[in-house]
Amino acid sequence: MSIGITGSGSYIPSQVVANDDFGTREFLNADGTDFKQENAVIIEKFKAITGIAERRYAAKNLNTSDIAFLASEKAIADAGIDKEKLDYIIFAHNFGDVAYGQSQSDMLPSLATRVKHHLRIKNPKCVAYDMLFGCPGWIEGVIQANAFIKSGIAKKCLVIGAETLSRIVDPFDRDSMIYSDGAGATVIEQKEGAGEIIAHASETYTYKEAYFLYYGKSYNPSVDNTKYIKMFGRKIYEFAVSYVPGAMKSCLDESGIAITDVKKIIIHQANEKMDEAIVKRFYALYNMEMPNKIMPMSIEKLGNSSVATIPTLFDLIKKGIISGHEFAKGDVIIFASVGAGMNVNAIVYKV
Repeated sequence: MSIGITGSGSYIPSQVVANDDFGTREFLNADGTDFKQENAVIIEKFKAITGIAERRYAAKNLNTSDIAFLASEKAIADAGIDKEKLDYIIFAHNFGDVAYGQSQSDMLPSLATRVKHHLRIKNPKCVAYDMLFGCPGWIEGVIQANAFIKSGIAKKCLVIGAETLSRIVDPFDRDSMIYSDGAGATVIEQKEGAGEIIAHASETYTYKEAYFLYYGKSYNPSVDNTKYIKMFGRKIYEFAVSYVPGAMKSCLDESGIAITDVKKIIIHQANEKMDEAIVKRFYALYNMEMPNKIMPMSIEKLGNSSVATIPTLFDLIKKGIISGHEFAKGDVIIFASVGAGMNVNAIVYKV
């Protein structure tokens, strides 16, 4: 029997924050100086590059573990399993629970432990742990779940990707417009006709790339020593378009499936132009043009919710919520991601 995704669920926060909401924000350069351009111009260029028109923020009373629990409930119900039969809960995130209005991360107990607690699972043999792997964390969690099941030490795993990035952004940094909140969860198990993980690939680059994403101080020098998510955007772009296509190709070649049989590429929703460049380069490796409608996008409405982007997009397509895209039984799709580490990974999956 094949190992695949038997249930999925997502939590999309209800608070919509449009680009225009940043119209009065004071954006600064990294050295604390003012931009010469007006915010309207900054926002227009931002939209043209990233494709983001709006993003979602979690309600003030909800933390990352809370929205992960809500997505997990849906995934368990979708799979139709007994939650007490779960062997592992693998929770991919990066910043823990950061309460609204606070700057300190809370990861004790682990977020996976909190989700298990919220689910009211009594079985002590259901092992819950967190994964810190940057934006590719959910894919890596699925790879681990697949390994656990293949080895015989597990039968059912819950893999979660969730984040509330709106809580850890520097309001004086233009990049704060990129980030959003969300949660996606999937049940992975061995079951006939429920989908199949065919091949996977993972890579970590640290020699020069370890600090392309990092924790840094505000661009406003008068702000206290609170640290925020920071990145070298140009370096990340160049890294992603250089390394992700090759990882996708090695994964697909290992699977033995022809490039012409791939129906969808579910890629981390970080930057629309970057994602297009990655997928175009991937097809160029096979001397092909990028097909139409091969790359579903949610970034325009949902922004970049880190580890949550791929599982939420998968769930939204599966549930028929992404217009113009759907999965049919037997479709081959590629999951691919890149993020802090710098980490790159991919999965070839048959629906």
